[in-house]
Amino acid sequence: MSSRLIRSAIGARSLRPSIIPRTLPTTSLTLTPARLASNVPSEDPSKKAQSIVDSLPGNSLVSKTAILSAGTGLATWAISAEIFVYNEESIVAFCTLCMFWGVYQYGGPYYTEWALKHINKQKEVLYAAKEGHKTAVRNRIEDVKRLGSVVEVTKQLFEVSKETARLEAEAFELEQKTALAAETKSVLDSWVRYEGQVKQREQKELAESIIAKITKELENPKNLQQILNQSVADVEKIVSTKPQ
Repeated sequence: MSSRLIRSAIGARSLRPSIIPRTLPTTSLTLTPARLASNVPSEDPSKKAQSIVDSLPGNSLVSKTAILSAGTGLATWAISAEIFVYNEESIVAFCTLCMFWGVYQYGGPYYTEWALKHINKQKEVLYAAKEGHKTAVRNRIEDVKRLGSVVEVTKQLFEVSKETARLEAEAFELEQKTALAAETKSVLDSWVRYEGQVKQREQKELAESIIAKITKELENPKNLQQILNQSVADVEKIVSTKPQ
């Protein structure tokens, strides 16, 4: 196994282009104690080690150590079984995973914060819409409560409309009766006038006939003598009955 790894390393090394070392001019640098003294405080190694340990998965030091040992053993077994080949592709994959892990580690909190803000904003909008809907429903309920007596008012209006219709029917009936009475009166008046005219004409004809008859009788001398005698007799009778 080790020989195969050595052969693969040698083959990869032989494939790489040889780089001719370039001789660089040596420069003598004189470092003064003032430049060696840095103003930046050095990080405590114990704190750095503790941060590395805290970054490992697990809840306790034993579990972190077990996970690290298992990961190391798994990596060694993968390399020995040629499941994992250490080459340029593996380096690129490792760097890619590291980049994704860095984006997740450092960009995740910002994305989570942004997502929470967006979710809270949507919740606020939904809550505001819910409150507005509740307010509208309450207002509608209050409006409907104010219209609770509309049934009684409608019944009263229906009764009033029925009474109005009845009075209008009676008024129309009386109007028709009045019109019929007026028409009957006009017909009766016309009949009375006609009868009066007929009576006047009959009386006039009767008087004319009587006058004509008397005139005809007066034309007879015998009748005139009889009338004259009767008149004289009547006068004598009146004179004789008159007291002395």
